[in-house]
Amino acid sequence: MNARIERLKELLKQSPHDAFIRFALAKEYEKINEPQKAIDLLTELLKDQPDYVGAYYHLAALLKDEERTEDALETYTTGMEMAQKIGDQHAYSELQNAKLNLELDV
Repeated sequence: MNARIERLKELLKQSPHDAFIRFALAKEYEKINEPQKAIDLLTELLKDQPDYVGAYYHLAALLKDEERTEDALETYTTGMEMAQKIGDQHAYSELQNAKLNLELDV
């Protein structure tokens, strides 16, 4: 197994609710072409910490790549709502733009 993944798993055992470690582990699974593991990790992260708005963008992109367009659009929308709720205009704009691009591609 990938050394980075193993190290992140060890760190996660020490800090199971650390959003950054969970996010980083998902990105590592994405890099080794295991998108479902990445999707599962990001989904769980957002259940536990819905205000980790950067994860919505990456989760939606993975869903889009897996041809789960409706799920991707819903994820962008949820992320936009959360970004608006916490006052993160930059994240809101990025999510809105990505959603619009996906809607235009459908």
